[in-house]
Amino acid sequence: MQIDPYLREIKRRFSEAGDPATSEGQMAYMRNQFSFYGLKAPIWVGLFREFVKEYGYPVYGGPLENIARQAYAEEYRELHYIAVQIIEKTQKKSGADLIKLLEELILKNSWWDTVDWIAKLVGIHFVRFPDQIGPVTERWMASGEMWLQRVAIIYQLRYKEKTDTNRMFRYILQVADSKEFFLQKAAGWALRQHAKTDPAIVSAFIEKERLPALTKREARKQLVKEGY
Repeated sequence: MQIDPYLREIKRRFSEAGDPATSEGQMAYMRNQFSFYGLKAPIWVGLFREFVKEYGYPVYGGPLENIARQAYAEEYRELHYIAVQIIEKTQKKSGADLIKLLEELILKNSWWDTVDWIAKLVGIHFVRFPDQIGPVTERWMASGEMWLQRVAIIYQLRYKEKTDTNRMFRYILQVADSKEFFLQKAAGWALRQHAKTDPAIVSAFIEKERLPALTKREARKQLVKEGY
């Protein structure tokens, strides 16, 4: 597939601005799973901001999906970030079918940095299309795919008093026997975050249920601050 000129120009600018020494540190931090141009976040964000002033954002639909998929097919992690950034900046214009693209990207080049960012976008998407919450997240939890399960557990992080605690608790219990660090950590993160809104219900839940030590430890970080 011929690379889209939009993405080609981004690649050129990023390549020219890349720093090999920074790249080595970034690759080591990510356990050498991805290549990096060597652009720290303020740098690539600034470069892309200047690029958007000239070229704008791709149109939602085919053009955007094509660029996002091509970016994710590249080896450089900064280009994966660009794909998520484009989706985030154009999300208000997206339709219900955006969830398909988000799910696709959750499962591609998966690691906590992009998955957790996409989880935030999933949370925004479900506010706009709440009828998708049950069918999509139930399927994700049943899939056995760790990263989809992680997103199903943490997509409500910013919901505060609107959090569906029954769903959150049920999903956490579904993975309570998992040895996966990223699931145990996600469960603790979700509980810790909700403890800022309703510490009593979180405290009661972790005292009642059998949960991994890591999950409880994460939840208690906020409970201690709340006096529980």
